[in-house]
Amino acid sequence: MAVLGTLIGAGSTYYFQRKAQERTEAFTRLERVRQERIEAFSAYAGALLNYRRVLVFRWFVIHEGRFAEDTPELLSETYTKRYAAQEAMFRAQLVGNSPELTALAERAMEQITELHKIADRAALDAARDRTRQSIRDLVTAVTPHVQ
Repeated sequence: MAVLGTLIGAGSTYYFQRKAQERTEAFTRLERVRQERIEAFSAYAGALLNYRRVLVFRWFVIHEGRFAEDTPELLSETYTKRYAAQEAMFRAQLVGNSPELTALAERAMEQITELHKIADRAALDAARDRTRQSIRDLVTAVTPHVQ
């Protein structure tokens, strides 16, 4: 009888320890995914802001006649920021796992890319507000996915 009690005790201890280990592993996995999402979308939002900043600066250089500042280095920086934003977008899309987030991420990139095509200051101001809000909308949409 004592042997049977010991076996039942050992079996139930094993069972409960295994369940606790599975819960811990699942929590760790979910936390890792959450952290990856935070990092990816934070990096993307930052890359969008940098890309937007350089496009707006270049717009002012071109439209205010400061052609001496429109150097090959500035154009190169524009492309570098765009590539960084695209790379960050792809990473965010991979870990985002949401069609809604993918659509918002792509829309923000498209709107920012259009900044260099704008012809007048009033349209630029409106586009700047629109792109700023687009980034905020993306961050707001991501928030429930990382809590």
